[in-house]
Amino acid sequence: MPPSEAADFAALRIRCSGEGFALARAFTRDTLHCWSLGHRSDDAVLVITELAANAVAHAVPRAAAREPEVWLGLLLDPGHVLLTVSDSGDNVPEFTGGDATDLREHGRGLCIVDALAEEWGWTLKPPAGKTVWARLSACPPP
Repeated sequence: MPPSEAADFAALRIRCSGEGFALARAFTRDTLHCWSLGHRSDDAVLVITELAANAVAHAVPRAAAREPEVWLGLLLDPGHVLLTVSDSGDNVPEFTGGDATDLREHGRGLCIVDALAEEWGWTLKPPAGKTVWARLSACPPP
């Protein structure tokens, strides 16, 4: 569902590819622009990319479906933007701590999400699947 200025929710199914990640970034940036939240787009794009990359790396390989589904969602509520990534995996995210400046090649994604989001978490979806979410403030920087 493409963003519109009147809508407070937008969703997109992405393919598990570099092209899918590029589409996810453009979709997030365009949606926030429609909502007059361009000042949050850099952080939101980084968070949605990290969450989608985690879904592709950890959930999609375990999915039984032939064409794995990864869905992005953006929800605008008063004062916040909720970013969601849903997949068919039932493994929960592993937050290893540390910080976003760690030089490891893998395992920093949730550290970055934790640093940028006011809060984040996940919800399991019966019979299989989960949604990982992050809430960002919609307020402009001071």
